[in-house]
Amino acid sequence: MVTLCSNFCFGQTEMSKASADSTISSDTIAHKSTLTLGAVYANNASYYGQKPEENTAYTAIAASYKLKSGFYLSGMAYKLLNEKTSSVSASSLAAGINFKLAKKLSADLSYTHSFYPTHSPMLQAANAENISLELAHESWLQVKLTGDYDFGKTNDEFVTAAISKTINLFSIGKKDVVTIEPSADITAGTQHFYQVYQTEKRLRDSLLGIILDPIMGNPADGSTTTVSSTSFNLLSYNFKLPLAYNRSHYLLEAAYQLSVLSNQVQSSAGKANSFVTLSFYYQF
Repeated sequence: MVTLCSNFCFGQTEMSKASADSTISSDTIAHKSTLTLGAVYANNASYYGQKPEENTAYTAIAASYKLKSGFYLSGMAYKLLNEKTSSVSASSLAAGINFKLAKKLSADLSYTHSFYPTHSPMLQAANAENISLELAHESWLQVKLTGDYDFGKTNDEFVTAAISKTINLFSIGKKDVVTIEPSADITAGTQHFYQVYQTEKRLRDSLLGIILDPIMGNPADGSTTTVSSTSFNLLSYNFKLPLAYNRSHYLLEAAYQLSVLSNQVQSSAGKANSFVTLSFYYQF
């Protein structure tokens, strides 16, 4: 039986990893070329454990094609549930490669470009580009170290250290298994993105901003809306508990994530954030 182990990333990160917030990708080196399709519901978008002040519950669809060499291409489309328009709220395209460094050590290098509409409420909309390098060591625990460079209207760097353990709970039939994969990670980084988010939020909330934007242009595109630097600080502690039903070609997963933010975090949406996701993946 093939156990599917997939992860959605958005721009860098979840809706972000990074980011994550950025793709559907296997955690291990593939022995054959695979096509994976996925659908997700989330009660809010997480950006390294942070969330915007607006509600950003969303649904997403995704596709990823991975060659047995480890090279993969993927794309995602997102729809915010509080938006009344039928248009896509955001989308992303990614390319990367997963390769072995040693028997139990692998690396994943990827680049993601995300597409956001003007004045998007997403925290990560300030940085539409992401370059990510992940190192993973497999033993009785999986240990990961990920570095993300997010850039666009501004630029930010993030480092995430994570540990996780996949536990087989029981089987319902002969060709399935129910698993749980508790994980914990800690993220540190800069926060230029939040300055742009604040400017964009003021424009969304202001009728004057809506009127003047088509005439004067989007101020968030200029240097006056960002700060020149922010300190590299601890951002969040994240604890995730995914429960999954695995069969040979598909996976159903329900996951809960608790993110506890540090005192250095600038966002004001909450100091302890909860995220719930429901996911379905099918692999050909």
